[in-house]
Amino acid sequence: MDLIKYNIIEAIKKLPDGCSAEDIMYQIYFISQVMEGIKDADEGRVLTTKDVLEQIETW
Repeated sequence: MDLIKYNIIEAIKKLPDGCSAEDIMYQIYFISQVMEGIKDADEGRVLTTKDVLEQIETW
């Protein structure tokens, strides 16, 4: 099973009975964003704190 699908299913199983569709959608979105961030980090697409602070200064 695909890792993202597995993680989403496991997170949904942990939600309480009677949770809303919005609660489920939030979990799906949250997990997908975390996994996307992990993938970016693994592929070296990250910024250091110094880089971010320099970008903020230019605003």
